[in-house]
Amino acid sequence: MSDKTRRKRVVVFGGGTGLSCLLQGLKLFPIDVTTIVAVSDNGSSTGVLKEELDIPAVGDVGKVLLAMANVDDDFVSLLRYRFKEEGSLYNHPVRNIMLAALINLKGNLTEATKYMATLLNVQGTVLPLTEEKVDLVGHGDKDYYGEEEVSLNIKNIDRISYDHEVGVGEDVLMSVLNADLIIFSSGSLYTSIIPNLLSKDVLKAIDSSKAPIMYVSNLVTQPGETDGYAVSDHLKVLNSYLGNRKINYVVANDAKIQDEIIEKYIKDENKHQVPLDADEISKMGVTLIADDVFDVDDGRVRHDYLKTAYLIFQVLMENSGYDHILYI
Repeated sequence: MSDKTRRKRVVVFGGGTGLSCLLQGLKLFPIDVTTIVAVSDNGSSTGVLKEELDIPAVGDVGKVLLAMANVDDDFVSLLRYRFKEEGSLYNHPVRNIMLAALINLKGNLTEATKYMATLLNVQGTVLPLTEEKVDLVGHGDKDYYGEEEVSLNIKNIDRISYDHEVGVGEDVLMSVLNADLIIFSSGSLYTSIIPNLLSKDVLKAIDSSKAPIMYVSNLVTQPGETDGYAVSDHLKVLNSYLGNRKINYVVANDAKIQDEIIEKYIKDENKHQVPLDADEISKMGVTLIADDVFDVDDGRVRHDYLKTAYLIFQVLMENSGYDHILYI
């Protein structure tokens, strides 16, 4: 098959809800999607299983698998079910328990993920960044250990690393080298997205890749992590952790989120809409793809997954370069 006729290959780095939402849209388009998921979470059910069983964090891997699933709603609801009764199973979702069991049965998280993907009829590839149990360390006025501590103390942190140099699988590195587009999804900037860039091997693969690099910008700020950040601030942080290559495209929201929605976000969660500072983005040499890309689902602001995925698909299919600012 010639390069012109084969399906385009997209690699998406991320973790958490932002990544899951993006993947719901991408799976609807004729592209090959490989999702690489950070496994350094240490909160909630994931953190308990991680410590008790000495395994990588499975929570974000499970969320991604469900976002990419092509099975009936009842099966998805079963895997999302979180035990509410007090006891040893309290707060554990079924998907986390299944993945933990499959790690024992299959030998590692990659094989466990592949098997779960088969059960869920996932059209695409989901890969954990590493097979190792790892934790984030924030270095600043002192060292902060674990994702939760890092997230709460970003203002005191100069740099983030892992608690040890992690090994990354060959499948992860080859997917980056063979990609037509590399995407960093929306999500917790410092604790879901940046962890994918803390491996020297991943940075080397990105530097060697010919694929353009895209960031899908967050819609709202995250308290403690990105208070007061505009779109360009997110880009600057990402670029500071990338190697020789930097972000080429950013997909960002240019529509005003309804006052009543944002006012509730500010009051309840201290979250604000991320400002789109197009002039600053232009100075950075990043191509801005701006559109109304938000949706409101049960009072929650999310990316319009279909429109966001369509914009990404256009970048893949377009033979010529875009104007510096795109309005679709």
